[in-house]
Amino acid sequence: MKALEGVRVLDMTHVQSGPSATQLLAWLGADVVKLEAPTGDITRQQLRDKPGVDSLYFTMLNCNKRSITLNMKSERGKELFTELVKGADILVENFGPGAVDRMGFTWERLSELNPRLIYASIKGFGAGKYAKFKAYEVIAQAMGGSMTTTGFEEGPPLATGAQIGDSGTGVHVVAGILAALYQREGTGRGQRVQVAMQHAVLNLCRVKLRDQQRLAHGPLREYPNRNFGDEVPRSGNASGGGQPGWAVRCAPGGPNDYIYVIVQPVGWRPISGIIGRPELADDPEWATPEARLGKLDKMFQLIEEWTIRHDKWSVLDRLNAENVPCGPILSTRELAEDESLREEGIVVAVEHPERGEFVTVGSPLQLSDSPVDVLTPPLLGEHNQEIYGALGVSAGELAELKTNGVI
Repeated sequence: MKALEGVRVLDMTHVQSGPSATQLLAWLGADVVKLEAPTGDITRQQLRDKPGVDSLYFTMLNCNKRSITLNMKSERGKELFTELVKGADILVENFGPGAVDRMGFTWERLSELNPRLIYASIKGFGAGKYAKFKAYEVIAQAMGGSMTTTGFEEGPPLATGAQIGDSGTGVHVVAGILAALYQREGTGRGQRVQVAMQHAVLNLCRVKLRDQQRLAHGPLREYPNRNFGDEVPRSGNASGGGQPGWAVRCAPGGPNDYIYVIVQPVGWRPISGIIGRPELADDPEWATPEARLGKLDKMFQLIEEWTIRHDKWSVLDRLNAENVPCGPILSTRELAEDESLREEGIVVAVEHPERGEFVTVGSPLQLSDSPVDVLTPPLLGEHNQEIYGALGVSAGELAELKTNGVI
């Protein structure tokens, strides 16, 4: 028995933000039926590494789902969609604003067809002045507060490699869906769930909005910056929190030969000993967090003078032995090959019927009574006969629908 076993999700999403959400629901045990146009989700063809085979972009976001095709512009297509809605618990879409309404399926109409339906939408922006803007991952980062605070002080704003605009929004919408599903147990009614990418990014950047307000009372001492204006500055690799941190270089000096070190108040004495400067533990110029705040750059320079002589794994072992918080910078290759992550089921090898084996990220949501088996994503329209047949569509009509471009 899986956590969401028996829950039917009609997945009208495409690209990344929506599919990342519905994949989480599938991993939790929901029956996720991916409804695609006869041409398929565009990501099946984007960034292909093998000709004529669904791309990794698609396969890594659509595991554990079933696929059907449907032309929503046709009258028969709308009839079939109506039947699908009646049997669904959740409908998820991330089309442009008003797209599903223009198909003839407003929230009012959908709720009339199925009063228990939870209808979740992901949009780029809320209902304000940006509502009709097109949104992509980095646009959401730009307009949600991430880019303005990412990078180094004298450099340009930077995008983060983490897909906080797309997949970050996907996680937010899953939270909303699960809350609505729980509320339905008491009310018997479904409801509308809406999450905007800009809003989700801003939520993930809330500590920077915190610091914007702190600026009214003077410079942010936890930041390494020398100059402060009326906006939160870019602060490089600084943690900006209560415990200062920085990425320091390690041997042999490659692009990812770094380790991130946090200096807690109780950590300064062991760090001083490790780097060969034990006298700094009691030096009034260095001994307290307050004394170190004004020279964080010099503090991490002292640490780096030691770390640069050792590889990041040796540094990790030495610092961990003294309970100093730290973590090596892991490259994408190191993560893909990490034995521990494979043992934990977070890096998973999946067998695909056309491309062979590929590696993907497993479910980060781990429930003791609802284990996740990561299954291969569906081929385009793979489950047409199975799902439409359950609606009473005969094999003869299915063949006719395919010939007429309805499926």
